Amino acid sequence: MRLRHIEIFHAIYTTGSITNAAKILHVSQPSVSKVLSHAELQLGFNLFERVKGRLIPTDEAEMLFGEVDKIYQQMRSIKNTALNIKKSEFGSISLGVTPALGFDAIPNVIAQYHHDYPHVTFDIQTTHNDAVVQSLLEYKSDLAILFSPHTMPGITAIPLTTSELVIVYPKNKFPDCPTKLTLTEICDSEFIDISDSGPLAEMLWARALEEDINFEPSSIKVQTYFIAVRLVARGLGVCVVDRYTAEGNLSDNIAIASFDPPLAFNISAIHLDTLTKSKLIDEFIPYLIRGISNS
Repeated sequence: MRLRHIEIFHAIYTTGSITNAAKILHVSQPSVSKVLSHAELQLGFNLFERVKGRLIPTDEAEMLFGEVDKIYQQMRSIKNTALNIKKSEFGSISLGVTPALGFDAIPNVIAQYHHDYPHVTFDIQTTHNDAVVQSLLEYKSDLAILFSPHTMPGITAIPLTTSELVIVYPKNKFPDCPTKLTLTEICDSEFIDISDSGPLAEMLWARALEEDINFEPSSIKVQTYFIAVRLVARGLGVCVVDRYTAEGNLSDNIAIASFDPPLAFNISAIHLDTLTKSKLIDEFIPYLIRGISNS
């Protein structure tokens, strides 16, 4: 059997008719019938019998199908591999991204970039800071985008923009909805604790130590910022998160306040020194800077 015979036989066997086979293969019905007849002539036996308008596989076809299906799956694999090779000619970017940037910032960046470079493919992982760096070290990401990365040997950081930690509070806590608050003003509130969440948490507790603020032990502790904001929306206390997460999860009954004085941090794109940046990454960086700065 030739490859075209296998393709036609498989299509008729799985769909039950020449009409359906022609549809999925995007060819004419006479063309399918002609190839089937040629295959049967070459094999020396019939593959199908027509019963009440349907093509029923013969016993010989049933015995043959298992082997034909193996070849057909290999043909599909070759087709998919060729498609991926074609895509890779246009370029591919693997990103490791801190979750907060996944609400609006990174989707906006990808949309703008994809408009100008529609053939570039993306693989995007959203993970916490430590895991983002690990994905970079394991060559799972070309570029990692995260908050306030620590200086590490062998890793280059490209500054993108700055942002800030903010206080998210229920509006009934501060009915006048202030846009600035201090730790002193919220220290008597139920505090949703995110103490183990990396460098931003370190900034918060450094400020608390500096101002000699002691929070009561929290009854709720989370590791993911957006969950903390959702809990505030349900009236369970206040939380401190990055502005991206706060604005990406706003609801009618909560508000956002900056710290007084502000608690600012850097957002950087990092890559391994040993992995030379491609022209593709160099072209992508300006989109990152504009997109994240404007989000």
